[in-house]
Amino acid sequence: MILCSMPRKIKQLIKELEKAGFINRGGNGSHRNFVHPKVPKPVTISGKIGTDALHYQEQDVQKAIEESKK
Repeated sequence: MILCSMPRKIKQLIKELEKAGFINRGGNGSHRNFVHPKVPKPVTISGKIGTDALHYQEQDVQKAIEESKK
């Protein structure tokens, strides 16, 4: 039997970024750009707050948080 975890929501990714010190710089429509002084490239999160996060979005957030800790 294969167990799959439920995808996190966009809202959860945003909370993780803010907890790690990222600041929402705004964006157009449903896009939000988060910046951090130690991360050269902004992290863009698109989608409505309550929708499921896509796999690449979760990877981007995790990578950016790890980079901010260096």
